[in-house]
Amino acid sequence: MIKARGLARTFKNRRVTVDAVRGIDLDVEAGEIVGLLGPNGAGKTTTQRMLATLLIPTAGEATVAGCDLRRDPVGVRRQLGYVSQTGGTNPSAKVDEELVTQAQLYGMSRTAARTRAHQLRETLDLADLGDRVIKTLSGGQRRRLDIALGLMHDPRLVFLDEPSTGLDPQTRANLWSHIRALRDHRDGTILLTTHYLEEADALCDRILIIDAGKIVASGTPAELKRRISGDLVTFEVDDVPRAAELLRGCGDARDVTTVERGLRITVDRGETQALPLMRVLDDAGLKVGSLHIAHPSLDDVFLTLTGRSLRDAPPS
Repeated sequence: MIKARGLARTFKNRRVTVDAVRGIDLDVEAGEIVGLLGPNGAGKTTTQRMLATLLIPTAGEATVAGCDLRRDPVGVRRQLGYVSQTGGTNPSAKVDEELVTQAQLYGMSRTAARTRAHQLRETLDLADLGDRVIKTLSGGQRRRLDIALGLMHDPRLVFLDEPSTGLDPQTRANLWSHIRALRDHRDGTILLTTHYLEEADALCDRILIIDAGKIVASGTPAELKRRISGDLVTFEVDDVPRAAELLRGCGDARDVTTVERGLRITVDRGETQALPLMRVLDDAGLKVGSLHIAHPSLDDVFLTLTGRSLRDAPPS
């Protein structure tokens, strides 16, 4: 459904040049939910906007839903449903007015548009809201309406840019169930951007981890986690540099990484190997404040690849 090679985008002004996306290769198969996961400023939205024909690539080429990105941008738009991070509704309009107008812009008759609007309201838990003014909707309702707008012309491919940003956890989980249903019930293909680890883990068949404009890893959530074999042991310790030097000399410790107020170490078996490592620190006179053992997460993958946590990563 998507094939891109060497996709890049540079922004320039009089003072600075920013390489927002630096030669990305990606493939998305029909029926997949694929996530672009990375911190703010990593290049996720820029990549998606290029594939949606909203930004002209500085370099590279792509085919989207069978249409060449550069030679047939109108063909791409006919096949694509795009839901931006900020949405695009008119707060003063009614729900059905927005839906019908969107459908007519894609050439549907008013009668067909009303039928389609009713179907999507039923699907996305907006059934009784056709006559409601959009500004009176809750955040979750408005976000589901944004998705309905992107689906009005029955696209083969849907782009969701940070679909659950700003929503509370309960509303976010509800939205996730609707996104899964889009793929499961319609055999649709979805490319979404997110910086929520839980969202990528819960929704995506495959994840592309993007940082500083480059894809640094890809795979299913399980495959990415398996890249960090073993368990993760985290020590809170008072002298981090000295503790790191000591533990890097221990045969059982791998990937000794500095984290906030401590160290994170990869070992084969956390339950049996954590205490000997703590004894090494204790014998050296270093005070250990806490000890935590965990299995790898997507954040641990990002930390191993980039040297910093995705949760705390600053904009590139």
